[in-house]
Amino acid sequence: MNSIKKINEPAREVPVRMEVDVLVVGGGPAGIIAAQAAASDGLKVALIDNRSFVGGNMTIGLPILGFLGQRGNQIIKGLPQRFIDRLKAVDAASEHRPCPLHMSLTLVEPEAVKNIGLKVLEEAGVEVLLYVFSAGVVMEDDMLKGVFIESKSGREVILAKTIIDCTGDADVAFRAGVACEQGNETGGAQPPTLMFCMGGVDTEKLRMSIAEEPRTYLTDFIPAEYFGQNNQFIVVGLRSVMEKARQAGYHLPVERTILITGLREGEVWVNMSRVNGVDGTNPASLTFGEIEGRKQVEEIQRYLVEFVPGFEQAKFTKMAPFLGIRETRRIVGRYVLTADDILSCTRFDDAIAVASYPLDIHHPEGGGCTLTWCGDSYDIPYRSLLPTHIKNLLVAGRSISTTHEAMSAIRVMAPCMAMGEAAGRAAKIAVRQGVSPAEIDVDELRRELIAEGAYLGENETVV
Repeated sequence: MNSIKKINEPAREVPVRMEVDVLVVGGGPAGIIAAQAAASDGLKVALIDNRSFVGGNMTIGLPILGFLGQRGNQIIKGLPQRFIDRLKAVDAASEHRPCPLHMSLTLVEPEAVKNIGLKVLEEAGVEVLLYVFSAGVVMEDDMLKGVFIESKSGREVILAKTIIDCTGDADVAFRAGVACEQGNETGGAQPPTLMFCMGGVDTEKLRMSIAEEPRTYLTDFIPAEYFGQNNQFIVVGLRSVMEKARQAGYHLPVERTILITGLREGEVWVNMSRVNGVDGTNPASLTFGEIEGRKQVEEIQRYLVEFVPGFEQAKFTKMAPFLGIRETRRIVGRYVLTADDILSCTRFDDAIAVASYPLDIHHPEGGGCTLTWCGDSYDIPYRSLLPTHIKNLLVAGRSISTTHEAMSAIRVMAPCMAMGEAAGRAAKIAVRQGVSPAEIDVDELRRELIAEGAYLGENETVV
């Protein structure tokens, strides 16, 4: 085995760019809401992201899953719902549409998400800094004091009283020495997808083909009646159609056709590429994923035009700006949420969000996927947002403390937004009281969440 070549980097003084009360690292669904919540009563809050925009996975063509529960009731409210309301005001979001497979779909316009996200943050008084990478941490014993950033300006520091890791990859937590896990028991992680969009699709022809010929265009778990009643919809299945394509020589990376109609007429987002073995924390692996994903997209386009009704005149219009990563690091926190917790609809005294999305595991190998529903909803405990040992740090989003299986349920965007609100309000309370996030009164946090419109269960009250 070859040894890794190393060099010594000279010590240097690093300038402090800013000092804030709360720093949110990552501007995706959890980060936007976390920063807004943390700044809700005047604290100095900053949000940083390495891209030129905010919105994260809300900008890659995916619908937002999980606002509704398995009983059809709305379980994600508060600031996440207000964000959707802002999008709807500019015709950039749909209603929360019930879905037999995913509980609910909320269609959003990716470019509008970027604009509304920045407006929401600006209105909240959050200082946004884009084009910067979180590159390290400032530690004092077990106290996280700040984050090193790298940009075209060089290496700088942002100091903060409390930091919220919304990177999705536990970047800050990992660098701070928090124990992390990745993948299943053998290290296999759910593979990413490179989303793309087709225009000029006759979605009515697609919809009615499925509604009127379900034996020909069979879908997974979604009855044909659904397509007869919904002009905007998701298709998951068409396995027999894909088999015909394979017999004709097509190489398709997944077992199912997955199509999501857009908000604009004739627009369909395609979720069918899959690059197994990608490590979302490794740039070389991510680069391979981007290159291989684009090769797959070319083949998938040809399949759709030749075999799927409504795509006969369709044309490629746009690619997602980055790979859709389903899984990387998860912290080991004060409580590890498990699949049993989810399937048992477990309630926790320190619940800060309610979710209902099923266990949804895209297999690390092959092209299959397994879904398991609990029948109702389950709680996400505050302790799963708290790393062990490291003070002044909260984690929100898919990298909270869970098992590989449980992460597959809480990773979708609506629960991540709810976790972001809880983390932001917890950080604000911690700063106001001069304590670490682990030391706050969780009932006080829960009271504030409920008072601000969040859902913590039917008839939920906190004394």
